[in-house]
Amino acid sequence: MLKINQIKLPLTADESDLRRAAGKALRLDENRIHSLRITKKAVDSRKKDNIFFVYNVEVDVDGDEQAVLKRCGSEVDIVKPLDFTEPELKRTSELRPVIVGFGPAGMFAGLVLARAGLKPLIIERGARIEERQNDVQNFWINRRLNPESNVQYGEGGAGTFSDGKLTTGIKDPLCRIVIDELASHGAPEEIRWSAKPHIGTDRLAQVVRNIREEILSLGGEIRFNCKMTDVIVANSYIHGIKLISDGHEEDFQTDTVLLCTGHSARDTVATLYEHGVKMMQKPFSVGARIEHPREFIDKAQYGSFAGHPALGAADYKLACHPEHGRGAYTFCMCPGGTVVNAASEEGGIVVNGMSEYGRDAENSNSALLVGIEPENFGSDHPLAGIELQRKIERAAFAAGGGDYTAPAQLVGDFLADRPSVKLGAVKPSCPTGVALGDIRKILPKKVTDTYAQALLKMDKMLCGFAMPEAVFTAPETRSSSPVRILRDEIYQSNIRGLYPCGEGAGYAGGIVSAAVDGMRCAYAVMADENDEW
Repeated sequence: MLKINQIKLPLTADESDLRRAAGKALRLDENRIHSLRITKKAVDSRKKDNIFFVYNVEVDVDGDEQAVLKRCGSEVDIVKPLDFTEPELKRTSELRPVIVGFGPAGMFAGLVLARAGLKPLIIERGARIEERQNDVQNFWINRRLNPESNVQYGEGGAGTFSDGKLTTGIKDPLCRIVIDELASHGAPEEIRWSAKPHIGTDRLAQVVRNIREEILSLGGEIRFNCKMTDVIVANSYIHGIKLISDGHEEDFQTDTVLLCTGHSARDTVATLYEHGVKMMQKPFSVGARIEHPREFIDKAQYGSFAGHPALGAADYKLACHPEHGRGAYTFCMCPGGTVVNAASEEGGIVVNGMSEYGRDAENSNSALLVGIEPENFGSDHPLAGIELQRKIERAAFAAGGGDYTAPAQLVGDFLADRPSVKLGAVKPSCPTGVALGDIRKILPKKVTDTYAQALLKMDKMLCGFAMPEAVFTAPETRSSSPVRILRDEIYQSNIRGLYPCGEGAGYAGGIVSAAVDGMRCAYAVMADENDEW
């Protein structure tokens, strides 16, 4: 099998054009290509008057591959096999492993352990996806927050109500496996080759259901609306957990707990800290969602090609480091999406972005974030970052009027250092509504001082980014966890049998990296031969 990189074709090209271009790159009659598979497809929009697709493909050809390779350029190479072999099952314990949380880390850990025949018990404090969607809609429409089932808690994790982005910065062979598993469980087939794959919140729900059904079919057990309230520890070893479900309390014996709770399970982190689980402060980022008209972003990125059916809604990724300031960057950009109220604690507001697969909503939005280092947390306590998050979220709740209306400000007013009193051409999409005012009263001064410079710098990178009528909705505080729960080379904490995992434990940042970490922790459980606990 040969791979060909950097095949450039116009937006109107079809499969026959691609096959013809592959034959040209191989210096081979295209009829000698038995099979062709796209492995990557990206848009090159650097020149607005000449936008095209760039493909990487794998081909099976008739004849000696080495002979073909010798006459080709550097863009052609031999396909290297995936450098990963699933570890052998060595676990000797007869107790069932427990997974706490059913987001990406918990789902993929559950798949691995269920396929290994270990019949994991998975507990999720929130509801299954069907009921969870109703809880979220009830909050957005009637502002009745369910603290246990919301945008943060429930089947699928926080990523279920997002754009479903699958881009990641980690280089791990398991990334490929995660993408393939998602596609085989109902995600769009194009995620296997798209340079910027996404599923969309509307399609994620079915993917999550399909993963759930496979785990159940293999003997795994999933309990929804079931919360771990405590761990049972003796001599620095896990001996079980305490659960509560529908008011019923239960002790469950286990020697293995995979902690896949996500970045918002603050009460669980506090409980573990009280048990002496070692953890440390971790930098995180704070900011707001910035919202522009989708057509404006499309035009800024694609020029006269904006609206071309082969392109869809445009995205962007910006970063700068203002003089004497902190770095600022856009994060989790949602083309043709909405800003959502993602609160999980009563009396606090946090926002996030969400897109459906079609990405056809009126606006496009992104988080504009500024890094916060531990020295700015106000304390050296390991959980001080969580308290800083809470302080910002509660200030936002008060600024919005105390009814989950989100505070907002026009970019032009922010730059002029004046509160907003009326909207312009951009209609905010947050379903619980916005209350106009001054986000400087909510976000840390270090963040807003950086904003004042970063907006102007980013406007030069993406013309119109600082458009006066663009809308900030605040605050975005949960792009990552402010705590890292320490673990060793076999993925266990100082409390043996406890496996801190995924985004909430400080080891991932997104759907794919969290899923990979879940698999790595599950493989560590499979390799554990300790039966003396």
